[in-house]
Amino acid sequence: MNQILPHQERVLVEKVELDLKMDSLGKFFETTLYDALTTAERGRLQRQFAAMQVYSKILGERIAAF
Repeated sequence: MNQILPHQERVLVEKVELDLKMDSLGKFFETTLYDALTTAERGRLQRQFAAMQVYSKILGERIAAF
């Protein structure tokens, strides 16, 4: 059995934290507060979410390579 190294543990924690933030942001998209934002701000949040998805995928690939 392979032992998780400290830097690998940090990647695991980072992915969990990122995925929780993505989940929260995704739920925010369904709120009236989100609907009340300007079109520009909603666009920035959508782009942020898309970047988070890419980042999470990369972290997942790194974890799979452990």
